[in-house]
Order: sequence, then C-alpha cells, then structure tokens
Amino acid sequence: MGDREAYPEAATAFGSLLAAHGFGLVYGGASIGLMGAVADAVLQAAGDVTGVIPQSLVDKEIAHSGLTQTHIVDTMHERKALMAKLSDGFVALPGGIGTLEELFEMWTWAQLGMHDKPCVLLNVAGYYDELICFLDKMTDSGYLKEASRSQLQVACSPEEAIRACKV
Repeated sequence: MGDREAYPEAATAFGSLLAAHGFGLVYGGASIGLMGAVADAVLQAAGDVTGVIPQSLVDKEIAHSGLTQTHIVDTMHERKALMAKLSDGFVALPGGIGTLEELFEMWTWAQLGMHDKPCVLLNVAGYYDELICFLDKMTDSGYLKEASRSQLQVACSPEEAIRACKV
C-alpha cells in the first residue's frame, strides 16, 4: 500500500469514481495492494471488476475472490495482452517495477499506433515527480518526441485521471 496514507486513499477514491462514471475495472486480479483497494472500491459502488491473473499467483492465494469476472492465464505475457484487449484505457497508480513495466508497454503500444487508448500516470502526492522530470529530460534531449511524450497524460488526482480517461 506504500508509505503514505494518500496512496490507498487515492486508490479508493479512484475506484469509487470509476464506478460512479460508469467505467468498469480491468486489472491484475489480486486482492492486495493499491489495485486490490481500487477493485474493492469499484465493487462496493456496484461496479464491474474483471481480473486477469496467472495461475502462479492464484496458487500463492493472492487472487481476489469477489470479482465480477476472473480470467486465469498461464503467463504474465498472456495477462498483459488480455488486459490490454479488455481495457479502454490505462491508469498507473503509485507502484513498483511491474507497474512501470505495464505502463511503459501500453504507452509504447500507443506510440507505435497499436491502440489509441488513454495512458495516464496518477501522480499521487508527487510519487512520480522524478519520473516525470526524467521523461521531460528524454524529450528535451531528443530521445522522446513531444508527440509521444504527450500520449502519457499526468493526473494529480483521481478526478483528473477520470477526466483523462473520458477523452
């Protein structure tokens, strides 16, 4: 859940807003962490939640048992591909390397024209400030085109993230 109360608070608020705005949630299917909190909030608000989880994580007993729908897959590659197919947009909350890997893959796919779905970085309590500065440095240094940089939207609140998804 991270080291700040702002992270789970934002996760819960984001989940409630998803449901209130008629969005379902597609995510990795776990009962733990910030995404587990998002899923719980969507479910509490009577929204639909689809989990996509590899069997190996089901075996570790971290699968969420109360989802609207669960897809059990064999590999992480299958997980990401199915989540991408089922999703209308991508929002990254504070997280670790798996979060970054998934975000960068979806953003790269947008850059390559493989989809035109929103990619949003939810920068709760400045969590991603240094990453945003680095992405700007990449752009300034000529390694990231401005058109590609602008495909990753930055939201500082759950409400901003919802607005970015409505584009």
